[in-house]
Amino acid sequence: MLPRIASLSLLCLLSSPLWAADCPPLLKDQGELQQLRSKERIDLCQRFAGKPLLVINTASHCGFTPQFKGLEALYQRYKGQGLEVLGVPSDDFRQEADSSEGTAKICFIDYGVTFAMSEPQAVSGDDAVPLFRELAEQSSAPRWNFYKYVVGRDGKVIASFSSLTKPDDEDLIEAIDKAIAQQ
Repeated sequence: MLPRIASLSLLCLLSSPLWAADCPPLLKDQGELQQLRSKERIDLCQRFAGKPLLVINTASHCGFTPQFKGLEALYQRYKGQGLEVLGVPSDDFRQEADSSEGTAKICFIDYGVTFAMSEPQAVSGDDAVPLFRELAEQSSAPRWNFYKYVVGRDGKVIASFSSLTKPDDEDLIEAIDKAIAQQ
């Protein structure tokens, strides 16, 4: 009887989506983010660990806001290959909507975003959430809205790109391809 219980316990453990040790500090230290205009929370380890990831700090009223269209196209192009995209709205640069409703309208209605979006967060300075503190430690802190981080399956930043880098930029695509190819 004891071997059967042990094997069932092992089976349950092995079938769980993720061992705690497999979640890199980049995701583990943050834990969860509140999903934009939802009661749901985004568990970063459960949702993104072991997957190629593009993280962008966004703002609803920025000259770069039209990049949402290209980011959504990028997500649609690569999601079948495992790419995840996480948009993190922020008012650090004073260009975010005054309410979550306004942010959600711009993201979901105006630009048709289907990738994960969190509620607005601090992304720079001493108040930055742990995710962005770790991104900054591995590369650099965002200097403006729509700063982009390509993260490998191992939770390490492969490359970061300024706001001026468009979603169809060949260097960004190359970094995403590298993240997808990473084992």
